[in-house]
Amino acid sequence: MSKTPSLESRPLAPKAALGVVIVILGAALAVLPIKWAALLLIGSIAGVGALIRPALTLCLLPFAVPFGSLREVTLGPISVGGAELLLAVLVGTWLAQSVSRRRIVVPRAPLMLPLAIFLAALLLSVLAATSLELSGKEIVKWVEVMLIYGLVAQETDDRLGRWIVWAMLAAASAEAALGIYQFLFRVGPEGFVLFGRFMRSYGHFAQPNPFAGYLGLCFPLAYALSLDSLPRLARVLRGHASQLPAALLPLAAAAVTGAAMLTSWSRGAWVGLAASVATVTLLRSRRALLLSGVAGVCLALVLAMGGGRFIPAALVQRTADLIPLASGVDLAHVEVNDANWAILERMAHWQAAAAMFNDHPWLGVGTGNYPVAYPRYAVGRWRDPLGHAHNYYLNVAAEAGLVGFVAYVLLVTACLLEAWRVIRRTRGTGWWNAVALGVLGILVHLSVHNLFDNLYVHSMNVQLGLALGLLALADRYGRPSVEPPAAGGGQPEQVTPCA
Repeated sequence: MSKTPSLESRPLAPKAALGVVIVILGAALAVLPIKWAALLLIGSIAGVGALIRPALTLCLLPFAVPFGSLREVTLGPISVGGAELLLAVLVGTWLAQSVSRRRIVVPRAPLMLPLAIFLAALLLSVLAATSLELSGKEIVKWVEVMLIYGLVAQETDDRLGRWIVWAMLAAASAEAALGIYQFLFRVGPEGFVLFGRFMRSYGHFAQPNPFAGYLGLCFPLAYALSLDSLPRLARVLRGHASQLPAALLPLAAAAVTGAAMLTSWSRGAWVGLAASVATVTLLRSRRALLLSGVAGVCLALVLAMGGGRFIPAALVQRTADLIPLASGVDLAHVEVNDANWAILERMAHWQAAAAMFNDHPWLGVGTGNYPVAYPRYAVGRWRDPLGHAHNYYLNVAAEAGLVGFVAYVLLVTACLLEAWRVIRRTRGTGWWNAVALGVLGILVHLSVHNLFDNLYVHSMNVQLGLALGLLALADRYGRPSVEPPAAGGGQPEQVTPCA
């Protein structure tokens, strides 16, 4: 008969293992270059926190989107930033805990299927790719979206879901404040100067357009929660001071992110902002729909009576510059100047993407391979591929062909319909209904802004995964007359036994 270890002998193995890990970590920190040592130390700290509760790492991911590029490590063609590091820690600890429980619970959230179909279409397009490295980078983005969406939907409870929302608003507010500082104090390259007095804000994104695009993936959430907090603010004014922070935080986040989007001077973001605000406002209530209609009629009357002369001339010109996009000018004969350069450059990339799709209609030139194929399709003087086609719909058609384009349209449609379904199921329940409405606004902004750009850059795919995960939480915890399930519950589970 085997002897049962004594209480004194049981902790020896774990202590010895911990000692070995500490020794190895210390030796690595002493030998590795400072960049790798810092990355290892930060990863170790995050790993310890994730082991305590893996889902807590999700609260750090929103900060990694705008700030993760401050310190990046290049591994061949791949740049590893804060978002990739946190996601690796999160998935690693989740797998470790799953193995320790001797079962792996595969998330089965509603949008997993359309995400998997789109990912399969991208994988199929790799057959036509010239650069497998670029294809791999693009595929990893969508794997990350699936992982984040599934882990938020499966591992997060009501309280942690609320913390993720506040983390998203806090990260966006901090980045927006930096952009406003750049605008007011002219911090940035000379090419971003506005009116000789200001600077187009760009944050940590190097360019104003992705900066504004990121804020557009945050502002609708802050705006929807602001509308929900207005009754709470009224109670605060009647003496309930304890509700002041919860009432003011969404309003402050909406104000600072909205202002920063304006200072970015990004037309695509403005169009997306208008669409998302209109969507959230109109779906908020019938009263909001009525008031919006009255406001629209009044604005039309004011403009008809000559009120347009009070609109700043620079803003009018900025909007008028979009006319060539709709008129389909001939790039071979149009005169190029500083005022129309950006518009014509965007049109040149659209024409190049359309030509790629025309030559490779089924599988495209391979996902992520637009820059590789661009020199063969470059139009006029615009020889720099810029990384993408400045229109994600044309970009995915050029890179993944008709198969990828249809799969992406199905994915966007499924996301919008799921958001609408959750909004209807949670109507009248308050906070989580506002979150679902905000996520719908995010999806609307993403869909509209992607007509003029590609927002799946600078880790913004992480933001999308978080937003879709919040939609699953809203469906779980925001339904009326439904007892909230335990953390990690509420969705059917598929259990795979570990060996």
